[in-house]
Amino acid sequence: MGFLNKLFGTTTKEEETMTNPKLKIGIILGSTRQGRVSPQVGEWVKGIADQRGDADYEIVDISEYNLPFLGTTDGTEPGIAAWNQKLASLDGFVFVVQEYNHSITGALKNAIDFAREAWYNKAAGIVSYGSTGGARAAEHLRGILGEVKVADVRTHPTLSLFTDFENGSVFKPADLHQTNMTAMLDEVIAWSGALKTIR
Repeated sequence: MGFLNKLFGTTTKEEETMTNPKLKIGIILGSTRQGRVSPQVGEWVKGIADQRGDADYEIVDISEYNLPFLGTTDGTEPGIAAWNQKLASLDGFVFVVQEYNHSITGALKNAIDFAREAWYNKAAGIVSYGSTGGARAAEHLRGILGEVKVADVRTHPTLSLFTDFENGSVFKPADLHQTNMTAMLDEVIAWSGALKTIR
């Protein structure tokens, strides 16, 4: 049967899995401050994503890498190499972004700047939150991602500090965000798969 499949170009599900392993998507938490709510949002994203079964999703917390400010050390800290290795192992990203002073956090910008080729030719979705849904931070992030050759998808769940967080600290998303999350993940998977072919 295997010979006939090869002869006529058909493949079994098992063979497809072997030749096309699942994509690896990192859910990047963009805040490192004490009392942050990004871990709650990240777990929500992962919970929705894991139900899909179309990729391997993992939370990537930049706070765990102890990255120094770029240019202030000799660059030999182990977290820098570990950060680059983690990014290189991923096929795409979902950024959990909070708006600070109309932009992304300094910690996230610093983490992006600490890598280069590890970002190239990959796709990303953005989930943002803030007083205006984090929209301004997300727009800044799109410009930064373009410079490191990350293609950001259009669909963008925006979470309000006023309606999606109880007392500004307990994440309780409105049901409507599920639809946007699903659409965003559809795009991230499609684009990540397509861009993998040119790496």
